[in-house]
Amino acid sequence: MDVGELLSFKPEMAVKRAQEEEEEEKERPGRKRGRLESRGLGPQPPTPNIVPTVNSARTRQIVEEKLQQLEEQEDPDEAEGPLDESKLKKMILGFEKRVLKNQELRIKFPDDPRKFMESEIDLNDAVEELHVVATVPELYPVLVELGMVKSLLALLSHDNTDIAIATVDLLQEMTEVEDLQEETGGEAVIEALLEGQVITILVHNLQRLDETLKPEADGVHNTLGIIENLAEVRPEICSEAGPGGLLAWLLKRLRTKLPFDANKLYASEILAICVQSHQENCLLLGEMDGIDVLLQQLAVYKRHDPSTSEEQEMMENLFNTLCSCLMLVSNRDLFLRGEGLQLMNLMLREKKLSRNGALRVLDHALTGSEGADNCNKFVEILGLRTIFPLFMKTPGKHGKKGLNKDQHEEHVVSIIMSLLRNCRPNQRTRLINKFTENDHEKVDRLLELHFKYLEKVLATNYALEEQAKAENLGEDDLYLRRLDGGLFTLQLVDYIMLDVCATGPPSIKRRVLKILNLRNASVKTIKNIMREYASNLGDNSSSESQAEEQDRILDLLDKFQNT
Repeated sequence: MDVGELLSFKPEMAVKRAQEEEEEEKERPGRKRGRLESRGLGPQPPTPNIVPTVNSARTRQIVEEKLQQLEEQEDPDEAEGPLDESKLKKMILGFEKRVLKNQELRIKFPDDPRKFMESEIDLNDAVEELHVVATVPELYPVLVELGMVKSLLALLSHDNTDIAIATVDLLQEMTEVEDLQEETGGEAVIEALLEGQVITILVHNLQRLDETLKPEADGVHNTLGIIENLAEVRPEICSEAGPGGLLAWLLKRLRTKLPFDANKLYASEILAICVQSHQENCLLLGEMDGIDVLLQQLAVYKRHDPSTSEEQEMMENLFNTLCSCLMLVSNRDLFLRGEGLQLMNLMLREKKLSRNGALRVLDHALTGSEGADNCNKFVEILGLRTIFPLFMKTPGKHGKKGLNKDQHEEHVVSIIMSLLRNCRPNQRTRLINKFTENDHEKVDRLLELHFKYLEKVLATNYALEEQAKAENLGEDDLYLRRLDGGLFTLQLVDYIMLDVCATGPPSIKRRVLKILNLRNASVKTIKNIMREYASNLGDNSSSESQAEEQDRILDLLDKFQNT
């Protein structure tokens, strides 16, 4: 309805024969004319400059609404085309008006939702209209300048969860822009969100959402999406996960007895992101009984494989989280008391998909001097019967996301090396005796791995000679690439060989030298590898422990030469 139609609009009334009756009235005055005049249909005295009146209340409301729409309507030429700063400011102004109107009505009629229901529908529509802003991130600074981000953060705490969910959806779309940090406006929005304590506000909103309702479940998913988007461009935001209550909510969500869904998968992913490279979160997770929660969730998979690829991904996320947490000594104690070693040992025996993750967790739990208690306990629970069959025969890749053979062998030999370093004399004797069983078959396997990875390292060294010249690589870069090319596993294998030869029965060393002679190999190769290993120790350890380990390796070299 345009302006002309609006001004010419008249309400429908019973006037079908008004004109005919008026003509007849001129010829036949009397009772009929009086009746028409009483009904307001007869001739009336002229009234100058009077706008036609509308008697119907509903019609009057329609007219007023249409006039208001016409007043607010922009020029059609201006409405077309891409969003620019001028249009955005008008959009924000309209949004703020609706926010203010809704607040006023809620304050004025707190106990009568009918009074402010229409304003909340308008506010929800205004939030939906703002989705177009996500297509022009270069205008984000205008949002920040006009206080729009603060208004959106305030709406996250709105009493109406529908409006809060709509706001979450908008923020998720705004933060999902690729290369957000590189965009001219991306940095401004991120700063504004962080200053507004977005993590704390999002968690507060999460706590009131009911995931049995699909719209609210979608709101949870989008909330986790915002956190992931921010963590990608600002990893330091993860440090707020603990104080902001996010870690507690994630653990609670994992414990919730709901069927597996996308939100549980997403929660496990966000938890893994929060603890990765953030020791304060790992510490807090342990204090909140997070290690027990992780073990309880993983225990489901000791005898049963995940039913879907998404559930398998969640299981891997839980293993990753546990590995990150075990970097802390305090969490290793919690892992030991929570019978984590027994669970991992069972998983290795069952040969399910969880075996790959269990192997990685064991490696993290036993490594370093901090893993001594776990190493001794692992031998006590007959873990040697589990780990050595994996050492003797590397299983094929189990699943698309499983460990490949090289990764599997690296973790297994790392576990055996940690046991040699950390076990007490009684447990250590049981370990070394394993290398004499069945005519020293484990020594033969050790030499097999030595030659395999020595060949890999030689090939890597040859390839790096050309790369070093082309890329001007330094010594540290070259060493790191050699480690990735097989040197790390070779060092672990040779460490085990050196230790069992120097401290075990003489028959072990005789077997090693016999195989080396058959392959025309030299003991000097093993010595050089171990000297290089000793000289590069200690990057993540204290100088005292570094010196002790270096002395131990040199002492083993001396014993190896003299025995």
